[in-house]
Amino acid sequence: MSRIGKKAVTVPAGVTATIDGGMLNVKGPKGTQSLQLRDEISYTVESDGISVQPANDTKQARAFWGMQRTLVQNLVTGVTDGFTKKLLITGVGYRAAAQGRNLRLQLGYSHDVDVAVPEGIEVKTPDPTTVEISGSDKQKVGQLAAEIRRWRKPEPYKGKGIKYDGEFIFRKEGKKK
Repeated sequence: MSRIGKKAVTVPAGVTATIDGGMLNVKGPKGTQSLQLRDEISYTVESDGISVQPANDTKQARAFWGMQRTLVQNLVTGVTDGFTKKLLITGVGYRAAAQGRNLRLQLGYSHDVDVAVPEGIEVKTPDPTTVEISGSDKQKVGQLAAEIRRWRKPEPYKGKGIKYDGEFIFRKEGKKK
């Protein structure tokens, strides 16, 4: 029994959920999100929320149960509150600037790095060493944050690079004489 899957996803006021053609569509104040439904799982939209149950008693249905419930929860959270990732840039001369649908990064390379921001995602730079990525799709927000971080991962000696807010970087001691 999935402990996560047993709980119904509550749908707050102002959010509507419908099932048609093998797709779950959730509409809220921050936009519309949809999810392709699995055949192994049965979904029911009720007045109090969305219920996710395995359609049969196979191992695959039980394996998908909790994950599908979490994906439905992410849809509802995305259209109501949205998701935000915050990146911190550490290093001398390292900085970022949002310019329209692009993010320009100066990370110690001989050239500036331009990252295209996908549709539905908003990028802000409150100061040159902070990047805030927000949107209603959790997967897209996390993917863009990972792509930006991949340009200069934090190194363990001085801590220079791009890290997530709250991430702990294990520091190493340098050479001794």
